Amino acid sequence: MVTGKVSIDGQVVDSGEARVSVFDRGFLYGDSVFEVFRTYGGVPFGQREHLERLQRSAKRLMISMPVSLETLSSEVAATLDAAGEGEWYVRVVITRGMGPLTYDPTTATQSLRVIIAAPVTVPPAERYERGIAVVTLHASRPTDDERAAGAKASNYLANLLAVYEANQKGAQEALMLGNAGQILEGASSNIFIVKDGTLRTPEPQPGILIGITRATVLAAAAAEGMPVEEAEIRPEGLYGADEAFLTSSIREVMPVVHADGHTIGSGAPGSVTKGLHEAYLRVVAEATGAGV
Repeated sequence: MVTGKVSIDGQVVDSGEARVSVFDRGFLYGDSVFEVFRTYGGVPFGQREHLERLQRSAKRLMISMPVSLETLSSEVAATLDAAGEGEWYVRVVITRGMGPLTYDPTTATQSLRVIIAAPVTVPPAERYERGIAVVTLHASRPTDDERAAGAKASNYLANLLAVYEANQKGAQEALMLGNAGQILEGASSNIFIVKDGTLRTPEPQPGILIGITRATVLAAAAAEGMPVEEAEIRPEGLYGADEAFLTSSIREVMPVVHADGHTIGSGAPGSVTKGLHEAYLRVVAEATGAGV
């Protein structure tokens, strides 16, 4: 049983008491959008940016926001207050709401909002010390289409199957390939490489969710005078990189040392990756006041 607190349409309950109708379209069809962020010292990091992206995702999928972002922020605060001390994983979900059993989205009633505060589980320290392995693969996802591009939709089945396949191959993340064979992003992360002192990440395009952590790392690198490029990365470019890493709200900056069986650089986390992780944590500390 997951512990923590859950807010449903503004009402906070224990996680074990949280209930949503089986007729909610988020449950039936994954017809919802969501965001995930975490706390440091009990203070959420990047909450405003995440909620603004949530609003953009809802607009992209024509889901009505049930309340203002100010109200949603207040409800996040109330959920965290109820959860108490500790560090929390926060997930905010907006569904299209309930309706008859039909694919027609116009039949849905009032959209539903859910805020989950659960204890955050961070990756083992060993993964930062030794790095992880990734695999590249093709997977067709709803958000690869122009109509849903850029939305963080809850229909993650393709991502889940990709992670399962990666795990079966001894890897910890799957990197999605576009139709032209270019690397788009991880199943739940953005990808970066370092080559000859330049930091590179795929440019914005359909199939890529522009991450909040990604933006923070790009800004931190630019502030330190590091050359930065948003440009195509192909698998062979990843194999031949000096360093590589993933970014996400929970993993922060995760070094990648193997890809499709190829060793990247020295086979150990590099100095640029470590430095950018430290820079990211400094930004987090400044924003939250936490000693991280």
